[in-house]
Amino acid sequence: MEQKHPLPPFTLETAKQKIQLAEDAWNSQNPEKVSMAYSIDSEWRNRSQFVNGREEIRNFLSGKWDQELEYKLKKEYWAHSDNRIAVRFEYEYHTPEGNWFRAYGNENWEFDNNGLMTQRFASINDVAIKEEDRKL
Repeated sequence: MEQKHPLPPFTLETAKQKIQLAEDAWNSQNPEKVSMAYSIDSEWRNRSQFVNGREEIRNFLSGKWDQELEYKLKKEYWAHSDNRIAVRFEYEYHTPEGNWFRAYGNENWEFDNNGLMTQRFASINDVAIKEEDRKL
């Protein structure tokens, strides 16, 4: 059986560990690696877009990182319960045209007993920045 440790129920320590693992995976910009943290039938809301299942997640992430270059993400613990974790985050990137952005947001995650994320709900806002104003 496929598992992604740490497994729920989460403690403060294991919730923070899960967040760091997610941050590291997303910063790899490897859609295959990232998608493996999600259940086969995972449901996402990413801004106004709905994504369902690993194949759609991989396709979504491939398109994302084709347009969000030099992507760098930082996630922070917000709260957790038995099988849920809430994070806030910011990330920076530039478009192929060279325009820089910083995105701010919140995510709510729900996991199955095997530690795979079954639901991810992300609210995200982008702010245009100058390259010299980058923090990450």
